[in-house]
Amino acid sequence: MKKYAFNEITPMQYTLILFGTQVGTGVLALPRVLAEKSGTDGWISIILAWALNSVAGLLILSLFKRYPDDTMPDLLVRLFGKWLGKLILLPLLAYFAFFSWTSLVRGLLYVKAWFLPKTPDYIVMLLLTVPVFMVVRNGLRVQARYSEIVFYMTMWMPFFLLFLLSRGHWIHMLPLFKEGWWPIVKALPTTLLSFLGIEVLYVLHPFLQKKQYAVHGFMIANGMTGLLYLLVVIVCYVYFSPDAITLYNQPVLSLLKEIEFRFLERFDMVFLALYLLVISRSWVPYIFSTVFCASQLLGKQDHAVPAVCYMIATIVLVFLIHPTWNESDMWVQYQLYAAPFLVYLLPLILYLYVRGLEAFRGRQTP
Repeated sequence: MKKYAFNEITPMQYTLILFGTQVGTGVLALPRVLAEKSGTDGWISIILAWALNSVAGLLILSLFKRYPDDTMPDLLVRLFGKWLGKLILLPLLAYFAFFSWTSLVRGLLYVKAWFLPKTPDYIVMLLLTVPVFMVVRNGLRVQARYSEIVFYMTMWMPFFLLFLLSRGHWIHMLPLFKEGWWPIVKALPTTLLSFLGIEVLYVLHPFLQKKQYAVHGFMIANGMTGLLYLLVVIVCYVYFSPDAITLYNQPVLSLLKEIEFRFLERFDMVFLALYLLVISRSWVPYIFSTVFCASQLLGKQDHAVPAVCYMIATIVLVFLIHPTWNESDMWVQYQLYAAPFLVYLLPLILYLYVRGLEAFRGRQTP
């Protein structure tokens, strides 16, 4: 019997979890960030980041193809033994916990800025974490269903941006390669940060029912993310001038203010309220990965207790720190430093180690 058979998910749910994990609050400011670094050639950085992310994801999947029923905690223990494996797991656990924290804080700051400016931040965090806890504690299958429902509820949202293309000027996109390739390459680290989310494969892969579709699901999810980012960035570049777009903190929300209906005055507020559901799809897998790794580290099968402890810790930290936008940006920069090692370098090292181990055992076999 499979170790994780009780919580198995379908290929569709697997794809939508990956897609939901990659799309968070970063897309709201992405056009401005790319414009500051590479002008209106920033959309080329998205294509390059998509390609690099695809290679990294395929590398992770090729590693788990050799051990299809193992999560990353299981694999580390298998390869390096109980104590060393758990020691190597600690940085990954810290990464998941920190990424979950920063994602929740970004969501908290958006809610405070747009909806509840006078509500204490720890109360807002409580309102955000309670429903997340209810989803996380019930296992991956419930999370998969939640991700599926939210996707079908919100899949119409990107298409509203197309209404503004008729008011834009495509001349803003020209000429291509205004300052050469260097600004485009310089924007790659920031763009790759927006594509983060594939690292949940470390935990997600053994739960997939039909593992022969793992590569298909990943490529579809990563492609959907790339297409969404391209749509958002290109619409913003076409609508705003190359200089004006850098003046808006979140160009996407400023863009939504331009959409008007006779029966609805502030479409951007409605959009952002619904977008919180989209953002929550990135919180849930990261928090689940955090508490799953913590329970594996402690040798426990039930991750409900680590989930409760993590939720309480986030609320207490918000009460003590009262995070600001500047602090949130600083924490995002820390992610930018840590992600290349744990998302791109770690699977490469493990893959080469496994291949070397297989070659060594092959030579030892008479």
